[in-house]
Amino acid sequence: MFERRREPLLPRKLYFRRLARHSCFSLAIIGASLGIGVLGYHLSEGMGWLDSLLNASMILSGMGPMGELKHDAGKWFASFYALFSGVVFITACGVLFAPVVHRFLHKFHLDTDAK
Repeated sequence: MFERRREPLLPRKLYFRRLARHSCFSLAIIGASLGIGVLGYHLSEGMGWLDSLLNASMILSGMGPMGELKHDAGKWFASFYALFSGVVFITACGVLFAPVVHRFLHKFHLDTDAK
């Protein structure tokens, strides 16, 4: 997927296309995770769709739940969803920044090989 150490640096146009592709993939990961949260809150707590979206968004962003959880099933779901959200955040950041870090390291290696 990425160019190898001995290969030349990817042209800017293709690099920006790679950035866009990784951004879309990262947004898809976050969107799917948000969908899991909305559905989970709706089914386990019996919240309305908007309240479920609010709670899932707040937990996924790391802010914490907004509404009080009344059922044990909702508390279990919120616990596991919070742990899941932490992993999703790290994964989405890794997917988003992988092309940037790779380009930086690749350029650094090309500079050291030229000396």
